[in-house]
Amino acid sequence: MKYQIDNFKISPKDFDNLESIIKSRFKLDDFKYKILHKSIDARDKSNVNLIFRLMIETNKKINNKNLTIYEEDNFNLPYPKYSYNDRPVIVGFGPAGMFSGLYLARCGAKPIIIERGGKVEDRKKDILEFIKNKKLNINSNIQFGEGGAGTFSDGKLTTSVKSKLNKFILNEFVKHGAKDDILYDHMPHIGTDYLELIVKNIREEIISLGGEFYFNHQFIDFDKDDYLNLTIKNLNNNDCFKIKTNHLLLCIGHSARDTIKKLYDKKLKMTQKSFSMGVRIEHKKNDIDYSQYGEFSKYLPSAYYKLSTHKDDRGIYTFCMCPGGYVMASQSEENTILVNGMSNNKRDGENSNSAILVDVKPEDYDKGNELDGIYYQEYYEKLAFNLSKDYRAPANLVKEFLNDEVAKDLRSINTTYPHGLFFTDLGKCLPNFVINGIKNGIIGFDRKLKGFNNPDAILIGIESRSSSPVRILRNDERISNIDGIYPVGEGCGYAGGIMSAAIDGLRTALTIVGCEYKE
Repeated sequence: MKYQIDNFKISPKDFDNLESIIKSRFKLDDFKYKILHKSIDARDKSNVNLIFRLMIETNKKINNKNLTIYEEDNFNLPYPKYSYNDRPVIVGFGPAGMFSGLYLARCGAKPIIIERGGKVEDRKKDILEFIKNKKLNINSNIQFGEGGAGTFSDGKLTTSVKSKLNKFILNEFVKHGAKDDILYDHMPHIGTDYLELIVKNIREEIISLGGEFYFNHQFIDFDKDDYLNLTIKNLNNNDCFKIKTNHLLLCIGHSARDTIKKLYDKKLKMTQKSFSMGVRIEHKKNDIDYSQYGEFSKYLPSAYYKLSTHKDDRGIYTFCMCPGGYVMASQSEENTILVNGMSNNKRDGENSNSAILVDVKPEDYDKGNELDGIYYQEYYEKLAFNLSKDYRAPANLVKEFLNDEVAKDLRSINTTYPHGLFFTDLGKCLPNFVINGIKNGIIGFDRKLKGFNNPDAILIGIESRSSSPVRILRNDERISNIDGIYPVGEGCGYAGGIMSAAIDGLRTALTIVGCEYKE
């Protein structure tokens, strides 16, 4: 008999003895168990608990008020044969491109993937070159390249999207190299170090099924007759060639501004949308861990937080929190400053960091053009660079920031940002309403997480690409106003993270092959 046990509590100290505790608590000898879900209840810092949902298989009858009969969830996607004469072309191999490509390949479509950046192993070299020598490859960096921006930002897999496809995607990540704890952790993450292998393995499966990759190639133009005639540029030698298709999936990511501008010129309908801007904040990891878990922090993984508040009808929130992580130089254009965060699977770095973001609405930047949000981002990213002109990031410490002063140097916390900091008034590179929102956020978040407003915590600017400032419009069949073009994922305004982008890519592929499934 298989039972499901909900609300099974143990102390974090006892996690390594979970099997023995199950055996003792239910007086079992011969049994198997599986963790279905794990979370942390830290509302009482003096009595932190791990909370499990378990499957227990045994021949013995168990009596427990939290017990039900376990029912297997055998959700699987069918793979109908791709029935068109053309090969689908996918532009961009981030989460949306990976999962649309993987599904289409399994359906026999032999997709062609165009990726302006390098393979993940080559891309890593380009990123290290920028970190060490400030030599930026504008086509292969933290934003562009195999795996997308999420590959170098921790691999957080939380999402608000409710779909059976979540489980499918998590299982695929495990199949391709992720640890299986992402299947049950309440706040799952993969880690940048594991994502490098996973992305490569997904690529290799697609190739084994007849898919074809063009790395260091950029989609630069198209014309339309009976087919979409795509112009593809080899970025190594600037040669161009044509590809014909009736299925173009634009999985371009939020930083492909030149591509979005070209699509606008080609009359793809798009609209402005809200996005966010702000800074990264760095604390010592141990301080955040203790604030969240008290004395139990020594038995638990690095602590995560997610905080939000409102001021003057504007949302203020933490985003992409990286426990034990690093603040990264994440620009994709020269002479700009852009920061983001990442962490490896163990999340064991000295600091924890998170973005503090403030909502930016179309009315804040609208000058009559659908691309005004992009121009707004570009303006402030260039302002941030011009303060130091050498890729040092504009920064301040919390105490001075809240008092409208400028710190002279770091104090008790060291930064992980690789190019060094330039202490300045952050109002010189962010709008006033964003600065005021960050101040309100720091004060409000400290009420929820003691020590958030640590006077020595470091504020590092600027973070301006949490999401795309445009949405390329599509109909119920997921097609734009130009037949055959499918806007997909984060860059086209339909996702906000790894999981939502992967789901959007997968749903687009399902639509193309005519696969119907029940949520």
